Amino acid sequence: MEKKKFSTKQFVEMALLTAIIVLLAFTPIGYIRTFGLEITLIVVPVTVGAVTLGPAAGAVLGAVFGITSFIQCFGMSPFGAVLLGINPLSTFVVCVVSRVLMGFLTGLIYQGLQKAAAVRKVSVVIANLMGPLLNTFFFMGSLILFFYRTDYIQGLAESMGASNALAFVIAFVGINGVVEAVVCFIVGSAISKALQTALKE
Repeated sequence: MEKKKFSTKQFVEMALLTAIIVLLAFTPIGYIRTFGLEITLIVVPVTVGAVTLGPAAGAVLGAVFGITSFIQCFGMSPFGAVLLGINPLSTFVVCVVSRVLMGFLTGLIYQGLQKAAAVRKVSVVIANLMGPLLNTFFFMGSLILFFYRTDYIQGLAESMGASNALAFVIAFVGINGVVEAVVCFIVGSAISKALQTALKE
């Protein structure tokens, strides 16, 4: 009976986090729009779910995040709309697959840290830092892989004075990565710990 009750709590949390992702995705509070790229706060509920519910839940929540990001490419995100016009399939990989990997690996990292006594006490914080870092890594990695040689990205790189792919990534997402990491570090860690306590009750 207790196991069933715990599973019900997990289901409720999963549904709540999914609803939060959708709400953030289609309201102004989910994205801080900057030149070219959006600073996304949606990585927070994905990371929280990966930490409190495990890698599979992280992957599902990452998929929800990715699908909402892909939908943004249909006229809501100028940057995404251009990518969609260049190659729809590659755009889907950039938007969705990268976020699935981020959620899944964040959950795996947290589980691995839990098994290491030396870092167990700070495992929540580390995992909540890894979420946005992995999000940026996979998103930019797939963007470079599929779109770096396109005229559009080359034009952006030239306007930023970036002479190679690494310089372009640093110029393009430097502030983005810092903001996402800070938000997840503070907000994500606090929410994760609170939910872990609630699920154990």
